[in-house]
Amino acid sequence: MSAATVAVRTEQGNQTWAYALVLAASGVALGVSGAPAPLYGLYQQAWHFSPLTTTFVFAVYAIAALGAVLVSGRISDVVGRKPVLLGAFGIMIAGLVVFLLADNVAMLLLARALHGAAVGATVVAGAAALLDLRPKHGARSGQLSGVAFNVGMAVAILGSALLAQYAPHPMRTPYVAITIVCLIIAAGVLALREPHTARVSGRIRIAKPAVPQEIRGDFWFSALGVMAAWSVLGVLLSLYPSLASAETGIHNLVFGGAVVASTALAGALAQAFATGIPARRAAITGDIGMAIALVLTIPALHTGNWVLVLAAGFTLGATFGLGFGGSLRHLSNVVPQHKRGETMSAYYLLAYSAMALPTVVAGWAATTWGLSTVFPWFVVVVALACLAAAGIGLRKREPAVLD
Repeated sequence: MSAATVAVRTEQGNQTWAYALVLAASGVALGVSGAPAPLYGLYQQAWHFSPLTTTFVFAVYAIAALGAVLVSGRISDVVGRKPVLLGAFGIMIAGLVVFLLADNVAMLLLARALHGAAVGATVVAGAAALLDLRPKHGARSGQLSGVAFNVGMAVAILGSALLAQYAPHPMRTPYVAITIVCLIIAAGVLALREPHTARVSGRIRIAKPAVPQEIRGDFWFSALGVMAAWSVLGVLLSLYPSLASAETGIHNLVFGGAVVASTALAGALAQAFATGIPARRAAITGDIGMAIALVLTIPALHTGNWVLVLAAGFTLGATFGLGFGGSLRHLSNVVPQHKRGETMSAYYLLAYSAMALPTVVAGWAATTWGLSTVFPWFVVVVALACLAAAGIGLRKREPAVLD
C-alpha cells in the first residue's frame, strides 16, 4: 500500500461522519425534489393553471436533472466531489429562494430547473464520494443511497404537506424549513475533507450514451424496468395527490402528501430488505408486482376509501422499490467496468426521459379529458411496459457479477 493511500485513508478515518453526511445529502436532495408535490394543487387554485402546466413544471426538473447527470460525474472527477456538492447545494438553496418569491408559473419553472440541476449533480457526485469513502462496499452504498432517496422524499413530502396545511403562509413556510435543513447539510459539506484525491485531467465533457453489444439484452431489461418505474414516479409526484383527493373527497393536504410519502417509504423498505434477493429475480418480481399494483390503484381510487387508496400506494411503492432497485443492481452487475460511464449515461437518459415525457402526455390528456378518465389508460400502458421488462428478464439467466 502506498504512503499516499495510507494518508488518504487516515485522513478519511478522522471524519467518521463523512459517509453518513453524504448519504444524508443525497436524501435531502431527493427530498427537495419531492417537496413541492403536495403544493401543486394550491398553485393550480391560486394561479388557475391546468394539469398540463403542472406536468411541464415537473418535466423541466427531469430535463435539468438529466443534463446535470451527464456532466457532473466528469466534473467531480476533475475538480473533486466536495466542490460539486457545495455548488449543488448552493443551486438548491437558490431554487428554494425562487420558490419563496414565486408568484407566477415562470418562477416555478425556474425553481424546478435549478432543483433538477442541483439534484442531478448531488446524486452523481454523492454516489462517487461514497465509493471514494468505502471503495469495497459499492453494492451496499448503492442500496443505502436508494433507501436514503426514498426516506428523504417521504419525510420532505409529508413535512411539506403538514406545514402547508397547518402553518401560516402555506406556499412559503415549507420552503423556509427545507432551506434551513439544506444550510445545515451545506455546512457539513464545507467541513468535509475532499474524498477524491486521485484527480483526472482533461476536458469536462458530456458523457456519450452507449450500450456495449454484449449486454444489450440485460440493458433493455433494466432500462424498461426503470422507465416504467420512473414514469409512474413522475405522475405520482405531479398529478396523483390531486386525483387521490378528488376521488376520496379528502382535500386536506396532509392526505395527498401521505399518499405519496407512503409510496416512497414502502420503496425504501423494499430496497432495504431486498439485498438477499438476486438482482434479476428482484427486478422481475418488482416489474410484475408493479404491473399488478398499478392495476389495483384503479378500483382502489373508485371506492373513494382513503384506507384502500393509501394501501394501494404503499403496495405500488414496495413493488417500485423492488423493480427499480433490482434493475439498477442487475445492470451494475453486468456492465463492463471500462464502459460504466457511457452505459449509465444511456440508462439515465432513458430514465429521465420516461419521467418527463409520459408525465407531460398524461398532463395534456388530463387537461383535455380529465385526470380520472386518463389515469386508467396510463396505468394500462405502464403496466404493459412492466410486463415487457419482466418478460425480457425471464428469458435470461442470472449473470455472474463483474468486478
